[in-house]
Amino acid sequence: MNIITNDSLAEIEFQLRWKSNEADHEERLYTTVNVWRDILPPGLSEKLRGRVPGNRIEISYGKNDKLLPCVPSNEITLKRNQFNSEKITPQYGRFYPLGLLRGLANVFPGNVKPFRVKGIDQSSIKVDLNHPLANYNLNLTADVHNSFIKPYDRGGECSVLIECLADGPGMQVRGNGRPTDFFSEDAFKREDEADDGLFYQNPRFINHIDSKAIDTITKLYGSLIQPGMDVLDLMSAWRSHVPENSGVKSLIGLGMNAEEMAENPQLTGWRVHDLNVNPKLPFEDRAFDVVICTVSVEYLTHPEDVFDDVTRVLRPGGTFVLTFSNRWFPPKVIRVWPRLHEFERMGLVLEYFIRSGRFHGLNTFSSRGWPRPESDKYYPAFLKSDPVYAVWGNTIA
Repeated sequence: MNIITNDSLAEIEFQLRWKSNEADHEERLYTTVNVWRDILPPGLSEKLRGRVPGNRIEISYGKNDKLLPCVPSNEITLKRNQFNSEKITPQYGRFYPLGLLRGLANVFPGNVKPFRVKGIDQSSIKVDLNHPLANYNLNLTADVHNSFIKPYDRGGECSVLIECLADGPGMQVRGNGRPTDFFSEDAFKREDEADDGLFYQNPRFINHIDSKAIDTITKLYGSLIQPGMDVLDLMSAWRSHVPENSGVKSLIGLGMNAEEMAENPQLTGWRVHDLNVNPKLPFEDRAFDVVICTVSVEYLTHPEDVFDDVTRVLRPGGTFVLTFSNRWFPPKVIRVWPRLHEFERMGLVLEYFIRSGRFHGLNTFSSRGWPRPESDKYYPAFLKSDPVYAVWGNTIA
């Protein structure tokens, strides 16, 4: 059996759990750890040694452990012209790369480390350079998938694990409890404002994410769907990614292309409907237990209206879950979506839930770093599987 030692490389699935005022959060990262060379969080190296594939390790870190230190001097008030706004207008609560700031020591134009806008007026801008997870308690779980003796060490190469785990997490929540400004500058305009029916009139019998990402989404849906439930697949297509053995009573598709939905083997019924023309869902009140929406939320031009009507068709305590990745159709994606960091996109969807005021038990989820299946058409050009992001909540009974 491959016991982990100082000479091992270990393939590990990390789960980072934390709680904000808005939601519960779970971040998953699959990565390879060089046990001796990589810089690991306190206590992890000791707990890894002697473990074998199949073992699980759990460690909790309080915010006072300063795993991601928060330095008061990293909150700075600058002159407005120190933000390079030639192409970008800063918005409250948003994250931007440090390279956009001028006149700061050790900050160069190509620096992509994110900072948050914490205040803004005509003459000044307040920025926070601290990590967005710095003031949270963190629970870390490590599931060992494989380990083997490394063939060699590359001199000087190492990873700081917490920087990999926390690269993005924290950006999906509000700063200081104040809503992030996602909604300015015609956020829901699109490159192609022509009738969506024309764009979707020809069927696309393709999967828009790879099979590993699909498997992650299917497992997530399986954890939220119980046998006997009525499920609505919102913005449906030729596959629904619901577990085949879910035992649902019904699975109804609502989408833009009849041919695609007719080829979906899981649907028990379907209807063609354009939510951007009419956000009202063509179903009776309290008709469903769960509503799913897969890799499509980025196309909604009236999301708040859709979220409000989803609460109408859901039964009390019903679940609305939306999943997405980092791929989309450029002509039809809403303007704000490509401008956001991937984790900020979860923040935008989370904001839809919060602004609705009709959901509780909010959650966000991310899964990254898995190997891309060799059968995927983008392998080996892209070695990592498509990331998966999800946000869900339950209707208030």
